[in-house]
Amino acid sequence: MLEVPSKDISKIAPLFQNTTHTIILSCLQGYMGRAWANNLDNPVSAQIIVGDFCFFAGIPDRELIQNIHVGSPSGILLLIPESPGWNSLIEEAYPGKFERFMRYSTKKEPEAFHKETLSGNIENLPNEYSLHKIDKTIYQRILQMEQLRDLCSVFDNYESYDRSGLGFVIMHGDSIVSGASSYTVYHNGIEIEVDTLPEYRRKGLALISSSRLILECLEHGIYPSWDAMNEESIMLAGKLGYHFNEAYVTYLVIDKS
Repeated sequence: MLEVPSKDISKIAPLFQNTTHTIILSCLQGYMGRAWANNLDNPVSAQIIVGDFCFFAGIPDRELIQNIHVGSPSGILLLIPESPGWNSLIEEAYPGKFERFMRYSTKKEPEAFHKETLSGNIENLPNEYSLHKIDKTIYQRILQMEQLRDLCSVFDNYESYDRSGLGFVIMHGDSIVSGASSYTVYHNGIEIEVDTLPEYRRKGLALISSSRLILECLEHGIYPSWDAMNEESIMLAGKLGYHFNEAYVTYLVIDKS
């Protein structure tokens, strides 16, 4: 197993050619993340890690399966097989130490959004809340909040976020309580991350912050990609204009030891 240097990243691209995951593009296009392969001359097995996500493609390889928890912001990784055979190998490598669940992707449809609907969502923000673009001060505050830090945590620093990231938060008084931001970036697009503090959920705040982010993306020619962690997230996506694409298997390894 060898880490793939940026100059050789194109060698593993054919293994991921059928992907619908924009997070993979973030690595292949050189924006963020790291990659490994069985060899660098003619790779037939590859792994890409960006943030808390780990993708496998090609011929299943046990050594790559065991190369997890490599610098993820939260200390965990979601393992996602891109081709057949990896599923059983993951389950064999971590018996009794994983959760298997389904995530939900959405179709990439730039024309699916209705700006009037999104603007109307924003207008429903209650008076006791305020909407703010993520600046340096908010960025630094978010990273100190365990339940919201994924809004910005994949970026190396604020300068990197300011250069290619984008996001908005909702504040209740001086407290940041919800937000939508670029979890990752790729060419002309972002992958959206939405988080809300537990005590502020089911108030429509995620819908409002997401609507604001999507409108900003559309204004600047950026595609706001949405991949859902659960059924609640895919339902929220539907309210924003997205359409369901497919469900796919994901593994959360509970204990690597």
